[in-house]
Amino acid sequence: MNTERLHLLMWQSADIDHLDKLNSDPKVMEYFPGILSRAQSIKMLEKIIADFQKNKFGLWLIEEKHSKKFCGFAGLKIADFSASFTPAVEIAWRLLPEFWGRGYAVEAAKAVLLREKTRTDLNEVVSFTAAVNQKSIRVMQKLEMKYEQEFDHPLVEPASKLSRHVLYRKKL
Repeated sequence: MNTERLHLLMWQSADIDHLDKLNSDPKVMEYFPGILSRAQSIKMLEKIIADFQKNKFGLWLIEEKHSKKFCGFAGLKIADFSASFTPAVEIAWRLLPEFWGRGYAVEAAKAVLLREKTRTDLNEVVSFTAAVNQKSIRVMQKLEMKYEQEFDHPLVEPASKLSRHVLYRKKL
């Protein structure tokens, strides 16, 4: 899949170094409970590949067209932890800091949503992040997602500043 500035590609096992770089960057993982080890990134990559086969959608590797540089990922995944709105299909993104502020997360997410709207019966997606993560909240707003509620994420320690999350929803 392509956009004006990006290639959205299927992940391959050989892409582990890219995912490991992304998941081990403290700036990237600032609003997650912690950075991921290489072993955790390997498991994540295996799940990304398996989810595409199982669900026919998933997280796409993002490559900048003109430089061919790895930027991060964007796409859909199943949010299946215990919450009032789950299970749900989540639109998610994660980019390396050098690509922040260029509109790539919005561009990639819009392409994914357009693709899935035209090829599946998916009629809505959710997105959520730590309430302190203003950058991701801004992406949700630019995607014309609507704020729905705050919640305490069940997989984050209650005492953590990251526990309180915001939920946004978009009808397709």
